[in-house]
Amino acid sequence: MPTMPREPEAFAEAVASMLRKLQPEFAIDLVGPRELLVNGRRLDLENLYRMVNHEPVRGQEIVEHYLDQLFAGDSLQISSMSIDFARPRIMPRIQPVSIFRHLSREQVAHVPFVNNTVIVFVTDLPQMTVSITTEQLVRWKLCPEELELISRENLEGYAPELEIQVVESKEGGKAAIMSQHDGYDAARLLLDGLHGRLSSQLGGDFYVATPARDMFVAISPGPESFVKRLRTRVEHDYKRLPYPISPDFFYVTRDGVAGTAEDLPESEAA
Repeated sequence: MPTMPREPEAFAEAVASMLRKLQPEFAIDLVGPRELLVNGRRLDLENLYRMVNHEPVRGQEIVEHYLDQLFAGDSLQISSMSIDFARPRIMPRIQPVSIFRHLSREQVAHVPFVNNTVIVFVTDLPQMTVSITTEQLVRWKLCPEELELISRENLEGYAPELEIQVVESKEGGKAAIMSQHDGYDAARLLLDGLHGRLSSQLGGDFYVATPARDMFVAISPGPESFVKRLRTRVEHDYKRLPYPISPDFFYVTRDGVAGTAEDLPESEAA
């Protein structure tokens, strides 16, 4: 049996090809290195990719079984999911506004955020995460702001024992790194207690970099040389990593999160 490609985008293309054979009536598009758009819904392939990399010899067999279980018959009726079932599984993600090049803004449940981003919402299921639609909100009799509150509460309890690594730079600045690799590292910018948890270690208000979905780095607001160097690194990571979010820092204060695009010193050329 042939093996699956190891390069993420080629892997997603192979999965899409297999799914088209299994479900020829579905509309399937590749929208990211490990992400498909299936009948207007985002399908995250991260967990499947990891399963295949763990047993590459059985890669095609694993993918076929995964797709059979996911889409065969009535095994997954996402559109009719009840709010009681979905509520503990609703999670937030920060996305660039550019996602609406592939998705209809009117059909995706979201709220505006800073730095040219939006907060979208997914239902986190054992085998996949799928975006929540405005049609589901109407059926659940919820508004986007209520969905945001639910998602933030779930985010707080998703990994309650977060490990935070604090390092000091050669310039004297400090950085706090969260790296759970669970698909919600960047989303932890939305944690209600974030400022209280990190401000004492970073000297008060601080910046957070989320160049991509699986990166979260909080940094002290000085010295300037440290901030410039980190900004250059963030801009580089934003261009090279899958699931990019923003090249700009977010500014975290006791009162909330603000954008920084016009306030930070210019980065030096990488």
